[in-house]
Amino acid sequence: MEAIVKRIILEIKQGDEQAFAELVELYKDKVYQVAYRMVGNAHEAQDVAQEAFLRAYTNLDRFDTNRKFSTWIFRIATNVAIDRLRKKKPDFYLQDQVQGSQDLTYESQLAASDDLPEEQIVTAEMQEWVQGEINRLPVKYRTAIILKYLEDLSLKEISEIMDLPVSTVKTRIHRGREALRKRMRHL
Repeated sequence: MEAIVKRIILEIKQGDEQAFAELVELYKDKVYQVAYRMVGNAHEAQDVAQEAFLRAYTNLDRFDTNRKFSTWIFRIATNVAIDRLRKKKPDFYLQDQVQGSQDLTYESQLAASDDLPEEQIVTAEMQEWVQGEINRLPVKYRTAIILKYLEDLSLKEISEIMDLPVSTVKTRIHRGREALRKRMRHL
């Protein structure tokens, strides 16, 4: 995979704009997932992902080809998401009703599983609750928790994305976990 990415990046640097479309195609879903988990809003996540790819394109000359492109683009997306979260307070939540609809929530638009309807409701409520608790964490802990447990990245990758030492990442994950544990005990 990395060999393909390096070839595509070389083509982009040589002026092949179409090659960037290939790069976007390879990473768009994962970048969107990171953005969505960070901002909790589909439209905002699309904007974050788009801005991340634009920043990657304009700064491609700074990319170190000895490193993984995925780590670099995730770091950009994470930084864009954090910037947006700092600039604005949430204006709606997953349990809010979709405008122009009756009894339709944003949460109900998430992909359904093959579970029974009752199990789907319990699972959705639990996920909503956990995501809500994650969203209440300070951004520095939320970012570490999302990248570790929802995106399943290694400590080293998280360290590179957050531009922090691995020991600091471990501390933030631990503190984020502890904060979640305390919040969940009291509810």
